[in-house]
Amino acid sequence: MQNTNMIRKLKGTFGSFIVAGAIVSATIGVTSVQADSVAVQPGSQPGSPAVLLETISQQVITILKKDHDLLQKEPNRVYGIIDEYVLPHLDEVTMAKLALGKNWKKATKKQKQVFVTEFKNLLVRTYSKSLLEFSDQKIKFFPVKLAAGTKKTSVKAEVIQPGGPSIPMSYRVRLKKNTWKVYDIKIDGISLVTSYRGTFTQEVRKSGMDGLLKYMHDKNSKLVEHDETKTKTES
Repeated sequence: MQNTNMIRKLKGTFGSFIVAGAIVSATIGVTSVQADSVAVQPGSQPGSPAVLLETISQQVITILKKDHDLLQKEPNRVYGIIDEYVLPHLDEVTMAKLALGKNWKKATKKQKQVFVTEFKNLLVRTYSKSLLEFSDQKIKFFPVKLAAGTKKTSVKAEVIQPGGPSIPMSYRVRLKKNTWKVYDIKIDGISLVTSYRGTFTQEVRKSGMDGLLKYMHDKNSKLVEHDETKTKTES
């Protein structure tokens, strides 16, 4: 399993990734940008990925503030927010490739499809509830200079925590169908996606690719069961 301290750190700041588009903390104080201003029309050049992340952040923050009381009573509603505002901006296949490493090439087409789905569900189920801890954190995005023809880049940012040290972040994005997609994030130098690779490699060595898929399915099922049990207890 992954190092416990690393997991806590990722959970504590992955909220920033979810709110900003990739993979939930807050970007308060950035200029609000209308979604249409970053939409890419067919044949046009994509805009700044930093602006895209800011825009998504604003959309999610607005919902968090408006539905705060409802989300506290019905926390599972957070998954609907993730489905609508965040997942469309993630490159799920590239994320899965990075997490699985060299074992990706050894997997069958069907196994790859299942792995992509299970890994996405694992990330969402593990980290999305960080949205409910939204408070006074801020994210400062730094401008990105893109050369002509750039297809991959990183958007640097910084999580500003009241009364605590700032945390450096870096969103890795790539162009996919002329739209910027997030495929990884580094939080204080730790890659969210590749931090899973060691565990996945061990499972493949022990039980093969099908064994890994069963491990992930079982883990996701337990997370769903935990959510359902907690909801019943609190209702």
